[in-house]
Amino acid sequence: MTLDLIPTSIRDKYEVHEWRHACAILKEDFPNEWNEIITVLENFTLNKSDIIQAGGRKSPISNKIDNFLYNLGWEEKSFDTKIMIDEAEHETPTHKIDCLKNRVALEIEWNNKDPFFDRDLNNFRLLFELRAISVGVIITRCSELQALFNVLGKGHSYGTSTTHMNKLLPRIEGGGGGGCPILVFGISERLYVEDV
Repeated sequence: MTLDLIPTSIRDKYEVHEWRHACAILKEDFPNEWNEIITVLENFTLNKSDIIQAGGRKSPISNKIDNFLYNLGWEEKSFDTKIMIDEAEHETPTHKIDCLKNRVALEIEWNNKDPFFDRDLNNFRLLFELRAISVGVIITRCSELQALFNVLGKGHSYGTSTTHMNKLLPRIEGGGGGGCPILVFGISERLYVEDV
């Protein structure tokens, strides 16, 4: 494991897991993207106002991370992929990556239904095998945050069948990402700010 490559300030605030030397690949082969990911994580706070605000298509929490990265040149991206069998062409479109830059794919899964993890991991696997990406990163929430949501009266909006760390880890450990190097950050209560 190369988790010691991640600054202590990040490891103290996030639950972090990696597979297939993702940290080393990011830090050595993609130093700009690595620094941008570290910067977005260092600047992120889990504000009470963002938790209690009604969601919609995308939560304020996901928007904060996305917009920070988009301002640094990351982009939402889908790939047009096809498989040729003899002379027959079969389109195999991929799902859009939330944030992509220079072969680094990053997904934010704050409060979706947990099968979204299967979609993300399958996308990472396929795009890695096609040599379109070199590493996948997922930012999600720690499962422990459910207690905080309950205290804030938002527990009904976040549940066991939504995206959180306990739903993600078994999928990765079961091979859901194939050979793709993966780095996962869990947003923890240590990032919580009582701003209202």
